[in-house]
Amino acid sequence: MISTLTSEIQDKVHDGGRITPEEAKELYYAPLTELAELANARRNQRKAAAYDGRGNEIVTYIIDRNINYTNVCNVFCTFCAFMRQEKDADSYVLSPETIGQKIKELEAIGGTQILMQGGHHPKLTIDYYIELLQYIRTNHPTINIHAFSPPEFNHFAKVFDMTLEEVIVRFKEAGLGSIPGGGGEILVDRVRNTISRLKCNSDQWLEVMRIAHRNGLNSSATMMFGHVETVDERIESLRRLRELQDETGGFTAFICWTFQPENTRLKATPVGSHEYLRMQALSRVFLDNFENVQSSWVTQGPKIGQVALQYGANDYGSVMMEENVVSAAGTSFRLTVDEIRRSITELGYEARQRDNWYQLLD
Repeated sequence: MISTLTSEIQDKVHDGGRITPEEAKELYYAPLTELAELANARRNQRKAAAYDGRGNEIVTYIIDRNINYTNVCNVFCTFCAFMRQEKDADSYVLSPETIGQKIKELEAIGGTQILMQGGHHPKLTIDYYIELLQYIRTNHPTINIHAFSPPEFNHFAKVFDMTLEEVIVRFKEAGLGSIPGGGGEILVDRVRNTISRLKCNSDQWLEVMRIAHRNGLNSSATMMFGHVETVDERIESLRRLRELQDETGGFTAFICWTFQPENTRLKATPVGSHEYLRMQALSRVFLDNFENVQSSWVTQGPKIGQVALQYGANDYGSVMMEENVVSAAGTSFRLTVDEIRRSITELGYEARQRDNWYQLLD
């Protein structure tokens, strides 16, 4: 039975109104089917609900590759199974040439972007990064470099003894095209101090994005949930993202996924697919100034990733030719371009390839 308050919130959403954090908390407990309906209504209020010439709603995807340039890291997040210390036998730093070979393989299947991130390597200098960006831009000019999360930029500023703005501008000049939302987790410091004490705090994460947007670099926003946070803290994280989007308009999309526990040190009970769908739908409703929401088949599997398209998502994400971080925590799903297109069209949508800025390519 839907409460009178929830019914009033539903009317507000259908009228295109913004909900408060308190109303989001009320909606969180609404029946999942009702929440899905509201999420789809919100999606239809954004340009994300685009249609082809035959009346079919378009759902997009991108062909890209995750490249982790190093696995050396000194922040020891409890939820991470990927990082290594320099002394470990399987630690590595990739050369520009090695990364270039990976990009050639991506180009061969029609890829347009790399998502490049690494650990917080304590000894790599700015020259490594600038030379890497310049190498990619020179040798692979059609590939967008979507790289380096806010925690990495905070790390760079400390190691290079530069301001955040100086680092971001130097990287952009060298070829950086956009910034992924990695390291967002939950933008509440109580949570961050529990699961990633040595990583940048929530204000620092948001400041990287603010500076990037000011300098013409778009970014995505993310949330990794289902560990030590409360529902109120999830909503607070969404509130801070919405507030910054109001200020800058620089976020292209929002992606959420659930904590993957295998091989990690974080002791938490994982949440299931219903909770994932609930949070994605709630996020779509709350983030009324985000045009795009991406489903997370990488953590949920292709079937739930498909179902998520009926819970407010308008994008199926990436072919993700390579993925190392989530798979290190025990989740390893892979999809081809044909499989992604089939997942989209089976639900009656039109599958279209996009770039990082959600411009259609096919």
